[in-house]
Amino acid sequence: MSLDKKNLSEYKKSDVPNGKGLKITLVVSEWNIKITERLYHGAFTTLIDNGVDSSNIKRINVPGSFELIYGTRIAQLKEIDVVIAIGSIIKGETKHFDFICQSVSHGIANLNQYGNCPVIFCVLTDNNINQAIERSGGRHGNKGVEAAISALKIARLV
Repeated sequence: MSLDKKNLSEYKKSDVPNGKGLKITLVVSEWNIKITERLYHGAFTTLIDNGVDSSNIKRINVPGSFELIYGTRIAQLKEIDVVIAIGSIIKGETKHFDFICQSVSHGIANLNQYGNCPVIFCVLTDNNINQAIERSGGRHGNKGVEAAISALKIARLV
């Protein structure tokens, strides 16, 4: 559960590695596009603000969060330093939510373990649209910003 008083989207720029020269691909789900666009914008602007050249940031759109796995695998075939997988899964009335959440989590984890570059998991799994809004630029910050910071940190480990 996120803290109401502070969110992790607030960071000290001096604590973040400079992204100069890094090549980063953002794989973005078109499902729940109002949420994923907010996450994408948070990630993109944070990468730029921390030294990544806009020409080194690529975007791949996929139809839904399940397809993030394939889109991420395709992204890993290119010469890049890190991938950020961006999606939003909002619980409905059926078990579909559980199946998609589990499949996407496992698929991205496998790509992280066996792929040729790190993958940052920026997939919201919320009970309702209000929770998704709060985590994509609302009072709980923007998880896209947090994913970008994680991407910069993990890329500099390699």
